[in-house]
Amino acid sequence: MATFVKSLDRMHLLEIGMEGFYGDTIPQRKQINPAGLEFGTDFIRNNLVREIDFATIHAYPDIWLSGKSENVQTAFVERWILSHWDDSRTILKKPLILTEFGKSSKDPGYSLNARDVYINNVYSHIYRFARMGGTMSGSLVWQLMAQGMDSYYDGYEIILSQNPSTARIILRQSNAMKGIHF
Repeated sequence: MATFVKSLDRMHLLEIGMEGFYGDTIPQRKQINPAGLEFGTDFIRNNLVREIDFATIHAYPDIWLSGKSENVQTAFVERWILSHWDDSRTILKKPLILTEFGKSSKDPGYSLNARDVYINNVYSHIYRFARMGGTMSGSLVWQLMAQGMDSYYDGYEIILSQNPSTARIILRQSNAMKGIHF
């Protein structure tokens, strides 16, 4: 499919949109997957396709490590980002973007403060790896919405006008990333 799309538009950037689970290409990396999950994907193999321009990962420790402590989930996210950053830099030699992450309001024990801490923590890792050079290119929260889109709410929605603390964190990260020259 990537070859076909590139035949239509060579300038169109392509990515896969995977969570980032490791597969059989590097079996020892499977231990980084949350709770041994694979879902039939292989982060390395799929992103080595020549026509794929950049790699993507998601980070949903609240789902993948449901019932685990915030500390366990935080440590997992740091390993997850570090591992994919390193593989994108050394094996894939392609940019990496964390294209989905968030914390669901449907989770037991959810609080706005916990979500803000999580987002800020993820942004700290993204910024640190981007400053170190290599391949970390940015991130996207899941999902920014406008008021009145209730039918699309999945627990991860962020409505900036209703969440000024989260809006400030996103703005601060945007300004920080803008200052990095890739």
